[in-house]
Amino acid sequence: MKATFLDGTGLREALIVSAQYVQRHRADLNRINVFPVPDGDTGTNLALTVSSIADHLRHNRDSSVGAVAKVAAEAGILGARGNCGMILSHFLLGFSDAIGDRTRLRVSEFGQVLRSATEHVYRALEKPVEGTMITIMRAISDEAERLQGSDFVVLFEQLLVKAREALAGTPELLPALKAAGVVDAGAKGFVHVLEGIAGYMSGDPLVALPDAPNFEADGEVPVFAAAQAAYSAESEKYRFCTEALVRGSSLPTQETVQAWLRERGDSLVVIRSNDLLKIHVHTDQPDEVFTYLRGFGELATKKAEDMHAQHAVAERSAAGHMMLARRPISVVVDTACDLPDDIVRAHGMHLVPLNLIFEDKAYRDRLDISAEQFVDQLRKGAHPSTSQPAPAAFLEGFRRASEEGENVIAVLLSSALSGTYASAQAALKHRGEDDVPVHLVDSRGGSLLQGLLALKASELGELGWEPDRIVAELERIRAQSGFFIVLDTFERALASGRVGRGKAWLGSLLDIKPVLDIDASGKLVPIDKVRGRKNMMPRMLEILERKVPKGVKKVRFGIMHVAASDVLVPVTHEIRARYGRDTDVVTAAGTPIIGTHAGEGAWGIAYLVED
Repeated sequence: MKATFLDGTGLREALIVSAQYVQRHRADLNRINVFPVPDGDTGTNLALTVSSIADHLRHNRDSSVGAVAKVAAEAGILGARGNCGMILSHFLLGFSDAIGDRTRLRVSEFGQVLRSATEHVYRALEKPVEGTMITIMRAISDEAERLQGSDFVVLFEQLLVKAREALAGTPELLPALKAAGVVDAGAKGFVHVLEGIAGYMSGDPLVALPDAPNFEADGEVPVFAAAQAAYSAESEKYRFCTEALVRGSSLPTQETVQAWLRERGDSLVVIRSNDLLKIHVHTDQPDEVFTYLRGFGELATKKAEDMHAQHAVAERSAAGHMMLARRPISVVVDTACDLPDDIVRAHGMHLVPLNLIFEDKAYRDRLDISAEQFVDQLRKGAHPSTSQPAPAAFLEGFRRASEEGENVIAVLLSSALSGTYASAQAALKHRGEDDVPVHLVDSRGGSLLQGLLALKASELGELGWEPDRIVAELERIRAQSGFFIVLDTFERALASGRVGRGKAWLGSLLDIKPVLDIDASGKLVPIDKVRGRKNMMPRMLEILERKVPKGVKKVRFGIMHVAASDVLVPVTHEIRARYGRDTDVVTAAGTPIIGTHAGEGAWGIAYLVED
């Protein structure tokens, strides 16, 4: 197979295959992660970053290499996790800028594009450190410029040789690597990206290429190198690995944000591209960072992970001779949660899909069909039904979560609304006594009430809370929180059997819009009705005013909709006018599972009272 040029299709498929290579080696990358801090999560962070890129590219059909490179760069920014993910995203941004609007790329042009991408990374980083991912980038750009030829297959074979040589030399450049007897995890992850691309180019992407050589000290490589590495105030000055994504039309420059963050932390990486700003910093003041960023736009995601807690888990894993790196808590949630992909990826949650059934064909919610595709089907007259995940789907979700968490917490759709919780209980019966503990939480809710509880579980886990304490806190918060929704049509409620035909006919005739609430037991009950679409928003805000206790200091909200995005901006504005301009408001299109029962035009408000 000879490839004389690279077009959009080739770049897209090559990057998708490379994501599979990184996923395959995720656990090993976690195991050898000792720099910049030995927190054992480089493999997880890089896998989440490349998964975001692959997911966006799967829905892209551009044939222009420039257009695909632009999508990949933006997806990288949205999904970037950790230092490694941020650096890879900067590389893709530089790669995209260098390609511009080209429709295809020749081998003779590739070296200069790699050089531009690498220089972009070096300029963007506060303190470029050799012996990391950037060393591999520099090595392959040097090699690509040196080589002459007309075949991408041969070029990538040669680039891989150079990349592996550079990887083997990383311990000589970083004392922490040499002391631990490993190569750099981020650098090795970048080599796996190159292996995936080379595998695709050669026409045999499913055959694993040889692993890059490890630097091994005399004797055996530690079972878990991150746990063996020193972790102290001297080696890591700050406690919280802090990340955030901001969307806005008037964002500050990358240099402005870097200068502000520089005074408050280290391990700093900032990406500014069009209307997106992504930051990564190790700091002791994550809340101060989040407040600063809110001043520039919508704070789409935020995460503050306690690295002390992470390393404590790493030490326990090593003591138990476990081969996998672990976080304190890994969260599983089913797809009825309605959380946006940005938030799911930012916190490394594991989704278990419910099922959507169109006549004789089943689709996995969010995986096989998106909210937008679902609405298109509704408008064409489709009448889908839903079913809970099988126990096997939960077993798989628990298995994936167990690879990353010392404990698993699953926040699930109300048992009063679905058999989802019972299916998860059934799955637990098939797990062994030595498996990672799984703690089930009946959210007694759905949509963004369930989603916000899952988000809270993730945040508490990142702070190092024990699982039993997290479960108790979720129960406390749920008792004072809720979700209610207004329907624009009776059609789906009639199809589900929740409304009688007579009431549906009369309601439609009088333009009545029912308001449904999820009560304390997790059941859906009618609480109000509105006449006419123009009265929906004022009535919903009145209900919210009654439900949220006066004088609360800590409350966050969620707004979901089914093809009713016009409500998001005004409702968000009203909520922040009443509860404070820095109030967290998560907005999302309702997943097909919610849309099946609510119907087009429905929208709802979730509130989470944390006082």
